[in-house]
Amino acid sequence: MISTAEILNSSILIVDDQLSNVLLLEQMLEGAGYTCIASTTDPTKVCGLYQKNRYDLILLDLQMPGMDGFQVMEGLKRIETDGYLPILVITAQPNHKLRALTVGAKDFVSKPFDLIEVQNRIRNMLEVRLLYKNLEYYNQSLEQIVAERTIELSASEERFRRLTELSSDWYWEQDANGQFTMVYGPVHEMLGIRINNDVLDNVEEQGIIWDEAERLVLETNLAARKPFLDFVYSRNKPNGQRQYLMVSGEPVFDPSGRFIGYRGIGKDVTETMRPGNITP
Repeated sequence: MISTAEILNSSILIVDDQLSNVLLLEQMLEGAGYTCIASTTDPTKVCGLYQKNRYDLILLDLQMPGMDGFQVMEGLKRIETDGYLPILVITAQPNHKLRALTVGAKDFVSKPFDLIEVQNRIRNMLEVRLLYKNLEYYNQSLEQIVAERTIELSASEERFRRLTELSSDWYWEQDANGQFTMVYGPVHEMLGIRINNDVLDNVEEQGIIWDEAERLVLETNLAARKPFLDFVYSRNKPNGQRQYLMVSGEPVFDPSGRFIGYRGIGKDVTETMRPGNITP
């Protein structure tokens, strides 16, 4: 909501080649409480003044010698690239009104002035203009916040990835159907997962023999959507070596409580499971 104080503190430029009209409008605006009023009787100066001050509203006479109001608006359109021209045109020619609105003016008042009508139109235009500026500022702020959060999230993901690498050999995520959706680490060598064109495929290495009892326990935990910690299972590789893998995982739910998959970490613990390395 735009306050009265914000409206009365808006910057206004009066453009009319007739000094008497300028003085009349200035007197009317000052009497209504407006505090930031500028004026010029030279239409060639309008673009320079606007480029420097970015007025909230321009009261623009259309019929001026040398450079009319339509030419002024064309010049302003080259400055205000977002397409919004805060212009209230002043004209004694009814046939100019539609043309002015087509060129970019937002409203018009007729000569001779009805001061009450002029005041109402000025106030309405300023309220819309300030709302537009507030929305523009909000959008810019939102874009900045999103950009900052994106950077923070990327940094957080990188820290998480590094911590995962330090504490485990791989990190994994599965969807509700048990398909891997994300992995970090040497997963092909340890899990039999191959990454082809950013697609995760479950592939079973030839000659691998898993301990089916251990795998059944793991699959039962996954099917029951239970968390598990440091679960060790093993397999025999084609070269006869027995490999031990330790995994931890937890189920993941969306805000509504719907199960959407699992995530966890794993590591190769073969060395620690060798005879002589196992702690009683």
